[in-house]
Amino acid sequence: MVDQPSWDLLADLQLLLEFHFMQNALLAGTLVALLAGATGYFIVLRGQSFAAHTLSQVGFPGAAAGILLHLSPALGLIGFCVTAALGIGLRGRGLDAGWRGESAAVGGILAFALAVGLLFFSLYAGSVEAIYAFLFGSILGVTDRDVLVTALTAALALLALAVIGRPLIFASVDPEAAEARGVPVRALALAFLVLVALSVAVAVQIVGTLLVFALLVTPGAAAQRLTPRPGLGLGLSTVLSLLFVWSGLSVAYFSPLPVGFAVTTLAFGTYVLARAR
Repeated sequence: MVDQPSWDLLADLQLLLEFHFMQNALLAGTLVALLAGATGYFIVLRGQSFAAHTLSQVGFPGAAAGILLHLSPALGLIGFCVTAALGIGLRGRGLDAGWRGESAAVGGILAFALAVGLLFFSLYAGSVEAIYAFLFGSILGVTDRDVLVTALTAALALLALAVIGRPLIFASVDPEAAEARGVPVRALALAFLVLVALSVAVAVQIVGTLLVFALLVTPGAAAQRLTPRPGLGLGLSTVLSLLFVWSGLSVAYFSPLPVGFAVTTLAFGTYVLARAR
């Protein structure tokens, strides 16, 4: 705990921004929340929560591979996540076979990724602290370079999502009609999974690979419980994601609670309330 909060919101905000590490944490957290909130809405809309969960778990062996090979853990994380996304996307979603083909591919990739992660973890002879950081998050240790990389990745992913957003909604709600109208359904599905992989790669800094699933899925799930309108739901998912991250960082700053626990607890509590309405 750094300091005691007060009822003076301006004074508390000044405390949050007093240290450079918290400035970086809030900047990176905001960027991640924008990307995760927007991407997460489509994840829930398309029923791809299991795929998102798999991509989040693939981040662990990716980070472990980077550390084992004396490379950047973030580089290994991005490489493994994108490769897994391509593996799931290339298997495709057969319009006549439902989601069975994708589910089989996701399950196989998840099992293999966890096995590879265990292998890399057992081969690594150094300190496991860096690997644990990717499991549980290390947002309070984000550097200026990390903020820059996160900003570039989030900007590119959000730009791509803005370009494919409208046809992606059409292809998600009614893929048969979309394909009949000439919408490249399979190409959109593959592109979207790559965007999810990038979202996972940057969101890991906030809550780690074990908890990133909550940030990617819960805001979108809560938003869809609150409104059936896609435009409003997308905006609400993004706003909720921002509130979860900002509130979680604030709670963690003024208490001994971990950031990942604070973020996911707030997200889950909001989802429970949204379902109960």
